[in-house]
Amino acid sequence: MSFIDRLKAWARIKSPWLIHFNTGACNACDIEAIATLTPRYDIERFGMQLKGSPRHADILVCSGPITLQQKERLQTIYDQMPEPKFVIAVGTCACSGGIFNGCYCVEGGIDLAIPVDMYVPGCPAKPEAIIDGMVKLLNKIDRESKKPKAKSIPKGKLSDGI
Repeated sequence: MSFIDRLKAWARIKSPWLIHFNTGACNACDIEAIATLTPRYDIERFGMQLKGSPRHADILVCSGPITLQQKERLQTIYDQMPEPKFVIAVGTCACSGGIFNGCYCVEGGIDLAIPVDMYVPGCPAKPEAIIDGMVKLLNKIDRESKKPKAKSIPKGKLSDGI
């Protein structure tokens, strides 16, 4: 791993930027997610900042179930984020559809529209649980950045013992 790659991995873990998106929830998880930014819980101590543009965000924090109206918008926001990008589903509704599952306009959890890296259950999810999920996601990112890359076998050649 080159110095530049190590520097990028370090910056990604020490200063992740978040974007928050509500896909159609009752706003209880939104209030709790925003509460994590207040001085009482202070998620900025981990270097996290809320950004308004998906083009500047590393982590997409979603609350609410995936609705027919919001599915395309959510996919667009996810596509606008630069690689590597990560998604946290906050609340039972984002994880599985919650109490809205089975409604005529609700498809289920957000994992039906985009890949999810971390699930934070709860109705509503407490700020402590949201912070714990974000810290666990950062630890996961750190472990994956330190993992040695697998060597690929050139086409037409087999390795010993295969």
